[in-house]
Amino acid sequence: MDLKQKIRVIPDYPREGISYKDITPLLRDGKAFRYAVQSLAAECKNKGAELVVCPKARGLMIGAPLACILGIGLVLLRKPGQLPGEVFTWHYDLEFGSDALEVHRDAIRPGQKVLVADELLATGGTAFNAIRLVEELGAEVVGAVFLIELTGLGGRVKLRNYDTISLVQYNY
Repeated sequence: MDLKQKIRVIPDYPREGISYKDITPLLRDGKAFRYAVQSLAAECKNKGAELVVCPKARGLMIGAPLACILGIGLVLLRKPGQLPGEVFTWHYDLEFGSDALEVHRDAIRPGQKVLVADELLATGGTAFNAIRLVEELGAEVVGAVFLIELTGLGGRVKLRNYDTISLVQYNY
């Protein structure tokens, strides 16, 4: 199945020069969505992962069904202040400022094998910092998986020390 046919490209959104990749048509097409997630699961089934970790809400669209198919747990990384209870906060710098991700303190145990899943790999900043958070908690990242990769933005280079999988690639 050609998944690019299920992804709508919107030029000049959200601003001029950006080519937005809209996955909502793919998500709406049950066969295409199932195919995409099953394809990612096939790539990951022998990694020995115990958890799928999803940064922010968009990663959940890929990570939740992936975890379900693999029969492993799911952990959400959220923006600060969105999780109740005791959390671990990972602060990181951006090109023009800073950001943070939080996770429940008891969600990831030292030694666990983890897949990081998100819908898009662009510059790699979010994925890289999700990986750093997971490793700071003592777990091992066995791969990073994405539905879409924008190859011209260097994200794979930032993740070069990790097995990185993407189903659909665009130059930008």
